Amino acid sequence: MAKTDANKPKVKKAKKPGEPKTVAEAKTLEKEPEYWQLTDDEVLLRSPEPEDEYKTSDSWRVFRIMGEFVGGFDDLATITRGVTIFGSARTDEGSEMYDAARETAKLLAEGGFEIITGGGPGIMEAANRGAFEAGKVSVGCNIELPFEQEPNPYQTKSLSFKYFFVRKTMFIKYSNAYIIFPGGFGTMDELFEALTLIQTRKIRNFPVVLFGSQYWRGLLAWLTSMMLNEGNINPEDLGLIHLTDSPHDAVDFIVKTFNSGAPHAAGSGIES
Repeated sequence: MAKTDANKPKVKKAKKPGEPKTVAEAKTLEKEPEYWQLTDDEVLLRSPEPEDEYKTSDSWRVFRIMGEFVGGFDDLATITRGVTIFGSARTDEGSEMYDAARETAKLLAEGGFEIITGGGPGIMEAANRGAFEAGKVSVGCNIELPFEQEPNPYQTKSLSFKYFFVRKTMFIKYSNAYIIFPGGFGTMDELFEALTLIQTRKIRNFPVVLFGSQYWRGLLAWLTSMMLNEGNINPEDLGLIHLTDSPHDAVDFIVKTFNSGAPHAAGSGIES
């Protein structure tokens, strides 16, 4: 049943430290003991030092990683028509892109697709909200961060991961398409990882939709004028991307490719 703003589910908000506004403030903040709150990713990926006690425990940490994979695979085993929607956590409710993501997710959900996001605020909240209000499956793959991410309240299935690479595997494995709304480094990371895996045939070719032509125009122009012109990609690589400003067009594109029986419409899968 759809929920209105008046009875919007409540989520306890984590207390966040103030963010530095200048480089000087950031350098000062880094000196504070509380600043370096170690994440599991940071501990795993840092280079060992001669007297580093973590050096001897790396092999045992594999069991925690394995547990996250097993838990994720079990929790998402029923997701067969997943579409992951990415975008900035900083997008405000009521903005043009928030409303577009909400509508796109609702249309997809009503069309029989399960919506997957990173579980946070902004575009992620909008997408989960659209699926939630349609009364359909709304998945959030949350990540533990040094300054805790607040899960949005529109998730019918909520997972939490310690490791980014485990979480990213879940996005790829259970998605039949990606829709990329305007975002920052994390959004770009997911976009180019998907394109790289498709290009190298590590996964099947599935639809990658860029939403918001004004936002993405400069990037696409650079890919064409520089990357393609220098011969670092092939013309067909640019064909992996579908650009749109319309929720209906994004959904129609995904539905058509999914139903066409073409390789890219059969679900991503992870090739063995």
